[in-house]
Amino acid sequence: MPLPDNSSTFDREVLPDGEPAWDRVIKPQSNLLAIPLNEIWQYRDLLYLFVRRDIVAFYKQTILGPLWFVVQPILTTLIYIVVFQQIAKLSTDDSPATAFYLSGIALWSYFADCFNKTSTVFRDNSTLFGKVYFPRIIVPLSIVFANLTRFCIHFGLFLILVIWHTANGQVVPNRALLLFPIVVVNLALISLSLGMIFSALTTKYRDLVFLLQFGIQLLMYATPVIYPMSQVPSSLAGILAWNPLAPLFEVVRYGFLGSGSFDLGGLAYATIFAFLSLVIATVVFNRVERTFMDTI
Repeated sequence: MPLPDNSSTFDREVLPDGEPAWDRVIKPQSNLLAIPLNEIWQYRDLLYLFVRRDIVAFYKQTILGPLWFVVQPILTTLIYIVVFQQIAKLSTDDSPATAFYLSGIALWSYFADCFNKTSTVFRDNSTLFGKVYFPRIIVPLSIVFANLTRFCIHFGLFLILVIWHTANGQVVPNRALLLFPIVVVNLALISLSLGMIFSALTTKYRDLVFLLQFGIQLLMYATPVIYPMSQVPSSLAGILAWNPLAPLFEVVRYGFLGSGSFDLGGLAYATIFAFLSLVIATVVFNRVERTFMDTI
């Protein structure tokens, strides 16, 4: 069957070297350290849709709906008070138990949720990645932003308790609370970076997911979530000091509750660790992104 007369309108413009002038060329990153900021901005609507999807999926087909964002941290705080304060008799550095545990729950939940979900991003989205192109880093970024929404609700409950206890003279906040944005950025970068590294590894070694779940549980006990650093024996304090999450928890409690101690060196160490891990994660993620569809 002969082609229609206007078939030439479908021809591509040809460059002098004989190559067609495509509107867009998709190719692997030549620089493993490159973060496609321009593409992330171009696909910001997709990022928003992924964030919205993750938030809605959390409470879809549930009885309480969005109220779970409030109920969950409250119930967890009450359990911690019964188990760790009433039964285990763990100290809270003379801070109100509700505020002490809720601060730890808010910070740890944000880190653990981001880490867990980004660590399987290639495996969980392999079908989507194989059908259409978009910057792959959009997906782990959407997880971080979606969990940030839940974190804001959890931390809002903590702030209500801080205001209440401050009015009653039980806590005395100080200027260290101004460092709170740095703490949140560090938590986001560390969880994102570690998650991206593990997501690259789990494309080939799927049993690492089980090791990761066990490791995160152990990491919680090596982080001052349910206890203050002041109660750690000196023989273990040096070991726990290598945990970059520890100074972040201590800074928040020192700034908002006036308890514990503030170590600027520890905060600097956590910040350096966050950015170095981001560099390593970017290299690993960009390298695996090229061939992960062959191994997933």
